[in-house]
Amino acid sequence: MSYLDYKVAEPPRGIRKFLALNWPLAFLLAAVASVGFLTLYSVAGGNIDTWARPQMERFAIGMVAMLGLGFVPIWFWRGISVLAYVICVLLLVAVDVIGHVGMGAQRWLDLGPVKLQPSELMKIALVLLLAAYYGWLDLNKVSRPLWVLIPVVLILIPTALVLQQPDLGTSLLLLMGGGIVMFAAGVSLWYFGAVIAAGVGVVWTVLESRGTTWQLLHDYQFRRIDTFLDPTQDPQGAGYNIIQAQIALGSGGWSGRGFMEGTQSRLNFLPEKHTDFIFTTLAEEFGFVGAGSLLLLYALIIGFCLYSALTNRDRFASLLTIGIAGTFFLFFSINMAMVMGLLPVVGVPLPLVSYGGTAMMILLMAFGMVQSAHVNRPR
Repeated sequence: MSYLDYKVAEPPRGIRKFLALNWPLAFLLAAVASVGFLTLYSVAGGNIDTWARPQMERFAIGMVAMLGLGFVPIWFWRGISVLAYVICVLLLVAVDVIGHVGMGAQRWLDLGPVKLQPSELMKIALVLLLAAYYGWLDLNKVSRPLWVLIPVVLILIPTALVLQQPDLGTSLLLLMGGGIVMFAAGVSLWYFGAVIAAGVGVVWTVLESRGTTWQLLHDYQFRRIDTFLDPTQDPQGAGYNIIQAQIALGSGGWSGRGFMEGTQSRLNFLPEKHTDFIFTTLAEEFGFVGAGSLLLLYALIIGFCLYSALTNRDRFASLLTIGIAGTFFLFFSINMAMVMGLLPVVGVPLPLVSYGGTAMMILLMAFGMVQSAHVNRPR
């Protein structure tokens, strides 16, 4: 009997799934989170207990949950897509009725030990439902008006509820995240052209409404627009954060001032140095090299997600992966553009780096779905 006649025993199913996890993606997520731990340690003046330790604990729990969700069959996510969307819509309605008010907005539900922000859940639930919808829909119907209208309505319902809180940044993320899934599903580009044209018209109408009885945005949102166009108009008020952020970005130079040597954060010139503006601390201390390295890690995460999606023959799983990767891209690109003065300040945290529990846990759960799609892809 030759060597080839022997049949090698296959490892148990659980071991095969464990080995099939997208480990490069997991290591990249851990690398980005580690950058966040170091930066939070720095902005706290070398105190690990202020922000870094709680962030580490949340990430450890979230990473275990992400790897565990990778073992969940992909059909489970497809099956709960409608239920998840409906629950998130109901939670958004509950926010409008009994929500907790903080920082001038009503965005949270007070659940005792934790405060839940349903709009964070909706970002993923919307992608999940749209991926299930286009996974079910025949390809020849994707661009027909009736079948385009259905996902548009599904996107606009949570967008309107979130805009009412008010949370303009998350509303835009929902619109663009849903648009990414529709684009990946193959919806005709003519629809996107029409939306862009309509968007230009809406922007013009919003600007014209300022100071009228039918003003479409809140005053603080118009002040953000003014700050975006010219922060020096109010250097001690609305323009303070972006001016200090630009000073921090510029002073970092090529290689930065050094770890824990950033003056803008250490001297408390940046009020939101551990959340929305944490990228400026990183850029000041590690310069262009450090900021570029973080951007490269983000790009690699997107790359591994797209490779997994393009090699997946399950349409639902592929669209789900692309939708989550696209939403992740929107998170970090908008935050970076915001602190550099390229976009108005809309309160979008830097994923896995900014301090915060709800956003990190939900994002890692979303990547757990990506792992599930990768592990269970047809071969």
